[in-house]
Amino acid sequence: MDRREFIKHIGSAAVATSVVLSACKNNDNGAPIIAKNIIDGEGEMTLRTNPNTGDRVSLLGYGMMRLPVEGGGTSRENPDSPIDQDLVNQEVDYALEHGVNYFDTSPAYCQGLSEHSTGIALSRHKRGSYFIATKLSNFSPATWGRDASQAMFENSLKELQTSYVDYLLLHGVGMASGNFNATEAFNGRYIDNGILDWLVEQKEKGRIRNLGFSYHGDINIFDMLLQWHDEGRYHWDFVQIELNYLDWNYAAQINPRNTNASYLYDELEKRGIPAVIMEPLLGGRLAKQPDYIVRQMQEREPETPIARWAFRFAGTPEGVLTVLSGMTYMEHLEQNVATYSPLRPITPEEDAFLMKIAEEIVELKTVPCTACNYCMPCPYGLNIPAVFSYYNECVTQGEMPTGSREAREFWEARRRFLIGYDRNVPSLRQANHCIGCNQCTDHCPQEIDIPAEMHRIDDYVEQLKQM
Repeated sequence: MDRREFIKHIGSAAVATSVVLSACKNNDNGAPIIAKNIIDGEGEMTLRTNPNTGDRVSLLGYGMMRLPVEGGGTSRENPDSPIDQDLVNQEVDYALEHGVNYFDTSPAYCQGLSEHSTGIALSRHKRGSYFIATKLSNFSPATWGRDASQAMFENSLKELQTSYVDYLLLHGVGMASGNFNATEAFNGRYIDNGILDWLVEQKEKGRIRNLGFSYHGDINIFDMLLQWHDEGRYHWDFVQIELNYLDWNYAAQINPRNTNASYLYDELEKRGIPAVIMEPLLGGRLAKQPDYIVRQMQEREPETPIARWAFRFAGTPEGVLTVLSGMTYMEHLEQNVATYSPLRPITPEEDAFLMKIAEEIVELKTVPCTACNYCMPCPYGLNIPAVFSYYNECVTQGEMPTGSREAREFWEARRRFLIGYDRNVPSLRQANHCIGCNQCTDHCPQEIDIPAEMHRIDDYVEQLKQM
């Protein structure tokens, strides 16, 4: 789908907004200054209707994959710390009070504890006031057996304290697993064991209200499942895809194994399959932009958090049912609720602006890591997401040592980079300890060649140290 087609899906609200904004003045560069007094969050949560069930779903979905732990942070950062259930309860209460009713979890999230914590928080409320989405996360070949996969689903119901799941996903289709390619892994997880047919039976029994899948990786699997939908072999009630303003046109350029979001959304939209959106911030990358990009955004909307641009983009297409955000802290929840209460759709002029920003971002040579943590734990103790995050942040913030080695600025930047590396990633967890075992690569939804990237970063660090 090209950008003109995308704009068709923005809807009349965006057209009305663009008319209002056309009266705004221009700044010194000739670009329009979008109203400086814009106040988001002054209305009710935007809801989208699921055409299959009539569900009125909040445009903001609560991703329960980064739950807070006692002492601060998340289970990814502090895996030995218990989940702070009181804080989870408070955040879930706030979300429900402000119109958020879609909660997305998985047996694989938060060291396997997300469903349990989610069940405790939600069971305190009337069951019909929220929608639960969880996944059949049978990634390991040890869970491919029919009995093991069925037991995983039954345990999800137990942990979530419910007799049915509103939205059940085949988790991460298109991913390889160990020595199995994407097709072999999909067949082993869902077809050869008869589990997909069994899930259809559970839907007929009312234990699953909507059946769909989340897509990562091999586009042939995505196309095959939609072909099955067209043929009537299986009906997909919804599909979860990665969509943001960088992945819209540049996903494949950033990582050749990925597929542009424009193609994924278009294929769903023309079939009338609702899209659930993951990674609207691309693992937080779109909330941490280089200073010169931040200035461009603040020049247009001085009081708007830059992450809001990404959330507005992800929520604008009318075929989007909900946009997931893994919100650890109350302030993140409050900001995201404000963004969608109600949604200010992206206008055609703003869309062009974001496409320009995307072009600038793609020129930065970063690692396409979304910090999903599926690669963890590393058997040799490396903190893979932390290494990539620090490196990417230095690249995007212009903190890499560049220019002439004769300049004082180069040596100051070198010192800051090396000191920051040690502060952000303990020495025993840094890239130089990677032995290239490849155990991590099979679990990466972005299909990053993790050992190659770790060695590239280590080589760079060592060059700086030897100077």
